[in-house]
Amino acid sequence: MAKPGWNPQRSGEFAGFMRAYQDMVFSTAARIVANDAQAEDIAQEVFLKAFENFSHLSASPTAGGWLKTVATNLSLNHASRYRKRWRFFSEMRAADAEDDTPDVEFAAPETLLADLDLESRRGLIEQALQKLPDHQRLPLVLYHFEEMPYEEIAAKLSVSLAKVKVDIHRARAALAKALGRSELSSAALQS
Repeated sequence: MAKPGWNPQRSGEFAGFMRAYQDMVFSTAARIVANDAQAEDIAQEVFLKAFENFSHLSASPTAGGWLKTVATNLSLNHASRYRKRWRFFSEMRAADAEDDTPDVEFAAPETLLADLDLESRRGLIEQALQKLPDHQRLPLVLYHFEEMPYEEIAAKLSVSLAKVKVDIHRARAALAKALGRSELSSAALQS
């Protein structure tokens, strides 16, 4: 027996809507939480919210932006559950910053991995991002992938503007270092 208000045609429309946006929603969550299983759970929650609002979203030209915002906010909420823990470790490392200072400047992935195809590059970047500690990955993803300004990132993560800038700088350096190692290992495999 069908639920009251449930329309099989509307259900098919929603399935198509979901297929159109599932990769974007999942990749947004995965970049922030760095865990595919958690990103799947977040994506599922995003689409539950979308289903509840489908009457408005189905005709909206800004549906993709709405989904990305919801995915970002739910992912940040998930990450905030662990914020005290990563802030503690981040502050401990700041005390001996000389030892933690990156010795590699950031190089854009396109130039660092120029001889790899696009799909291989994306895979290596995603792997390198997942290895970054939360306090570096979160601001880097929010800045570069979600295009948030520093001030908004600081407000969302409840940290200082200076900490956001330092963490993004260190994340870029760590990412470049990890991608440099990936490029060397992929070059060795091609030889």
